[in-house]
Amino acid sequence: MGRSLGILLVCCFLSCKNFKPEAKPEAIARVEESYLYKDDIRDLIPPGTSKPDSVIIVKNFIDRWASQKLLIKAAEVNLGKDKKAEFNELIKQYKSDLYTKAYLEEIVKRSIDTLVSDNELKDYYKENKDNFRTNGILVRLRFINLPKDHPKFETIRSKFLDFRKSDRKFWDTYQVQFKNSALNDSVWVDMGQIYRKLPFINPDNRDTYISGGVSFQRPEGNNVYLVKVRDVIDKNQIAPYAYLKPTLIEVILNKRKLELIKKFEKEITDDAIKNDKYEIYK
Repeated sequence: MGRSLGILLVCCFLSCKNFKPEAKPEAIARVEESYLYKDDIRDLIPPGTSKPDSVIIVKNFIDRWASQKLLIKAAEVNLGKDKKAEFNELIKQYKSDLYTKAYLEEIVKRSIDTLVSDNELKDYYKENKDNFRTNGILVRLRFINLPKDHPKFETIRSKFLDFRKSDRKFWDTYQVQFKNSALNDSVWVDMGQIYRKLPFINPDNRDTYISGGVSFQRPEGNNVYLVKVRDVIDKNQIAPYAYLKPTLIEVILNKRKLELIKKFEKEITDDAIKNDKYEIYK
C-alpha cells in the first residue's frame, strides 16, 4: 500500500513538472468583467506611425472601447424590459436575415447562368421598352479640340466633317495631338457628360448647339472645337437599345437570381416536408 502510494506521488510530481500552464494574454484595460488585450490592438497602428501619434491612436481606441462597454452596461440596466425584448427580437431577426442572405448569395453564385444572349436582350427590350424612358437628353456626337494654327487644320477639319472608317490610320496619327477629343459617335451619352467635355455649352444655350445633324466650330482662346452632332433623344423618350444594353443585362440577371432563389426556397421546403422535418399542425 505504502509503495503504491509512493509511486503515485512520484508520477504526479513528474506530470506536474512537465505541465506548462497556458500563458494568459496581457490585459491593457478593464471595464468591470470585460478586458481589452494587447492582441486586440495588434494591427491598430499603421506602419511608419510616429511614437506620439501611436500613443494617441491607442489611447483613443481604448477610450472608445471603454465608452461602448459602459454605455451597453448602462443601457442594460436602464432600458425597460419591453424595450430590451424588442431589441433582442430585432437582433435575432437581423442575424437570421444576414445568414440567409449570405447563404442564398452563395447558392446563386454557384448556380446562375451569367451568359445573356443578344437575342434574349433584344426580345426583352422589345417587350418592355415602354418601361425604359430617358430621364434626360441623350446625344451621339463627335468632337475634337485642336490649336487654331495646327499645320493640318484644314485637312483635319475636312476629314472630321466627312468621317470615314478608311481614315482610321489618319486619326491614329493625329488624335494624340489634340487637346481633347471623342470620335466614337455611335455611343449615346447624357447631357451631363456633354457639359463636362464641351464647357462652352450649358443649359441656357444648349438648344443652340445640340441638335441632330448640326456641325459647328467654336473658337476658345488659341484652340478651336470642331463638333458634329449625330442624333439627339429628348427627355421621357424610349431609350435606345445600345444605351440600355448594360442595364438590360443587369435586369435579366436579377430576374434569374430571383427565380433561382424562389425555386431553391420551394425545393428546400418540399424536401423538409418529405423528410418529416417540417409540418403544419391543424
